[in-house]
Amino acid sequence: MAKAIATKKTLAEALAGELGLTKKAAAEAVTFIFDEMAETLKDGGTVDINGFGKFTVKNRAGRTGVNPRTGETLEINPSKVPAFKASKTLKERVK
Repeated sequence: MAKAIATKKTLAEALAGELGLTKKAAAEAVTFIFDEMAETLKDGGTVDINGFGKFTVKNRAGRTGVNPRTGETLEINPSKVPAFKASKTLKERVK
């Protein structure tokens, strides 16, 4: 059985087929949704999609790392990273 892959293109095509939209309009809708999600996370907000999961931004502390080629230690700066927690409903659907 081949693995299904969801991309922005395949999501837009499915949306177009389901709602009778043009592929261009559906692609714009999908892009809009992802852009809004990214902007919300960038501003420090949370994206909570009922029945799917919650996207948040977590702070990653600075730490000391090692360059694998040279063995030299280096300082890795603190950063912000996106995180996702699946909802109970999604977890049950995937089982």
